[in-house]
Amino acid sequence: MEIHTDPNGLALDSGLYAPVGVKADEVDHIKRKSLTYLQDALRRFKDNKAAVAGMILLTALFLLSFFGPFMVQYSYNKIDLLSANRDPSFLHWFGTDELGRDMWARVWTGGQISILIGLIAALLQASIGIVLGSIAGFVGGKVDDFIMRMVEFLMAFPYLVWVTLLMMVTGSGILPMILALTLTGWLSMARLVRGQILALKNEDYVLAARSLGSDGGRIVRRHMIPNMMGVIIVNMTFAIPGAIFSEAFLSFIGIGIKSPQTSWGLLVSIGMKQIYTYPLRLFLPSIMISLTMLSLQLIGDGLRDALDPKLRR
Repeated sequence: MEIHTDPNGLALDSGLYAPVGVKADEVDHIKRKSLTYLQDALRRFKDNKAAVAGMILLTALFLLSFFGPFMVQYSYNKIDLLSANRDPSFLHWFGTDELGRDMWARVWTGGQISILIGLIAALLQASIGIVLGSIAGFVGGKVDDFIMRMVEFLMAFPYLVWVTLLMMVTGSGILPMILALTLTGWLSMARLVRGQILALKNEDYVLAARSLGSDGGRIVRRHMIPNMMGVIIVNMTFAIPGAIFSEAFLSFIGIGIKSPQTSWGLLVSIGMKQIYTYPLRLFLPSIMISLTMLSLQLIGDGLRDALDPKLRR
């Protein structure tokens, strides 16, 4: 359609569908195909420079954690007493520890364990929280009261207290730590999902599904959870750094990951004892933990803004 403009740059009515009084440079914007919700969310996320920087940083840390150990010829647990306590060099990029183990390999192998624990624990926490929160919000009544009283009781004590007690019972290691973090980390997700279910259960599309004979489980799975997926994803991006920090804390106090395995928390614990003689051994894993948590926080903030339907244009 040809658009004619007057001397002021306003579009003139040149046919049945021509807009009147619209600036010519706005016509293309009006005629553009509207974006879907996910396309618009992706566009807004990419426009958020801090979130994109966080994604790039997290990707770099992830790749280095899983491929960094293969960039050197040394194993993270190979002892070489003749190479003990060496400074960074072309042979050992991050130096060596008191047993001659290559710190580059140890730092990035520790990153594998810390990141995997954070990801798996956050996914399991979200799964339990979504299931129990959906049951509490949709069923209601005594079931809701029982689940919420249990949540309130568990939340009455600090999160790390429960994790520490469970770790003392189950022992140290990767699987016991994931179990401990999962059993105590689903509480906030359950409360969040319950609140979302209560807000959505009286929406027209839910009432229509009920009138058509859909059972509660199908309504929750097919209609309600997809409509709160944005909130769930954002919550998970904040749960992952929490799990990574919990792993670091537990390993730091000696009930988490133990040698010959390694993790960022264990490396920080060892580095604290050598801070005055070899401070780099403390700073390296501490910086990696800080950068990982920072990148996840930036991504979480970006997703929160991108997935907010109130900000859609």
